[in-house]
Amino acid sequence: MILRNSTALLAVVLAGAPTSFSQYWSQPAPMRLHPVSVATLENQARTHAGSKPRIDLSASAAGLVDPGDSLEPAGSENVPNYVKVFASRPGAPAAFAHAVRAFLYGGLVQPEIKLGMGLRVAQFNSNPYLAAHAVRFLRSTEEGKKLLAAISAEKTAALPIEQRLALKYADELSPEFGGVDDATFREVRGYYNDSQIIELTETVGFFNYFTRLAEGLNLPVEAWVLDTPARPDVPAFHPYAGRIPFLTDEHLARIDEYLPSTEGTNRYNSERTQLWEPDLPEIWWAFGKIVSKTPSTLPRAIRSYVTFAVATSNGCRYCTLHTLLSLRRAGIDPAKLASIKKDDSQLSPEELLAVQFARKLTRRPGTITDADWSSLVKTFTEQGALDILFGACGMNYLNRFNDAMHSPSEDVPIANYREVYGDNWTPTPLSALAK
Repeated sequence: MILRNSTALLAVVLAGAPTSFSQYWSQPAPMRLHPVSVATLENQARTHAGSKPRIDLSASAAGLVDPGDSLEPAGSENVPNYVKVFASRPGAPAAFAHAVRAFLYGGLVQPEIKLGMGLRVAQFNSNPYLAAHAVRFLRSTEEGKKLLAAISAEKTAALPIEQRLALKYADELSPEFGGVDDATFREVRGYYNDSQIIELTETVGFFNYFTRLAEGLNLPVEAWVLDTPARPDVPAFHPYAGRIPFLTDEHLARIDEYLPSTEGTNRYNSERTQLWEPDLPEIWWAFGKIVSKTPSTLPRAIRSYVTFAVATSNGCRYCTLHTLLSLRRAGIDPAKLASIKKDDSQLSPEELLAVQFARKLTRRPGTITDADWSSLVKTFTEQGALDILFGACGMNYLNRFNDAMHSPSEDVPIANYREVYGDNWTPTPLSALAK
């Protein structure tokens, strides 16, 4: 049986600090995280280079990455650990490597800017693994070296406006919700067009996935990342982008392909927004489909509780409504859904363990311990634990996108929320949270 050791699990859960959905429900207390210095993260990367990962990375790396997607020189046998973690899911390593290359070197925003954003996410999430990779690639170009020097010296105010605004966007969207305020969004939109803003937002979401993946599995930095310079074989960046983006025939065809009408209504406003810059989301969706092809060992309810816990922790209205609908469709009694708005007392020990791990990974990714991971594996098996990790990482990605974009909720999730709770979702005023 997949779910086991309930008595021991209950003792572990009850011994932990008390938490509840109600603590995170409408909008969490703002997270006042302070970025860790680049020098500190670089030192940590070397100190922890030999640390033991929480998943076996010793399997052969041959064939995991398509040569065209590798960011290492032709003929190199260097395969990053962030690719190896997906080795148990056929096709997923190559798909994730393709996504990394696309997010860094595709799209309409300068690669050095996106690498700088990744470094800022690593600083806020205290993640030396992403920091080491971002620093290595920034050092591969003259423009990247200048940007790295400014970030390292904490002198970003002197950077060109396009770089300064992108870093500010990452700073506000990464550590707290709802991170990007209207003034910042207007400022960024005054320089970047809509498609580029979608790309900036996708980039922040992707790196927040990446850091939680690395922290959840305690990925050690590869020796070759620390000791060899990066020489990525990538096309030259061409900065041209129209001031006013428009929906091309290709856009419309992709909408027809990816967003079919369901139950008489289109339920995918988030995806419609993402398709203003279609290449990155399509690559990300393709990766997600490949990962999900491996049958999950988790009950659907557990997976839905995990994504619901992340959405409520992050205060994302759009994702809270959608994950609540997922719980309802997983067969959860509306009375139980109503009760968890108050506290966690109606959750089973297994549900509570998964939820608490997802919250911890969301709010303080750098605090995940070997004991946290061992408890998941003991209860759900390693594949089940990976499903929980991937689900929590993915929802942290989506929360940042939908929160930044103010994605409007569709009729079905809204109606479901009203049916369960009798009212509309509203955020808790920040003035009340500060008390």
